[in-house]
Amino acid sequence: MERLWRSVKYEDIYIWCYETVLELRRGLGRYFGFYNEERPHQSLGDRTPGAVYREVGAMKA
Repeated sequence: MERLWRSVKYEDIYIWCYETVLELRRGLGRYFGFYNEERPHQSLGDRTPGAVYREVGAMKA
């Protein structure tokens, strides 16, 4: 969890410097879409969290 919030802060919040709560909500929505579906994670074998989630779901079905 701490790694996630570090990434959010350094890869999004500090870069964009949101001025309103609405901007922040939109920006975080955009960032989490990127984080889960496009950004490879070294700890997941350079796969995305979304890909891992779908793989596990397919195994259970």
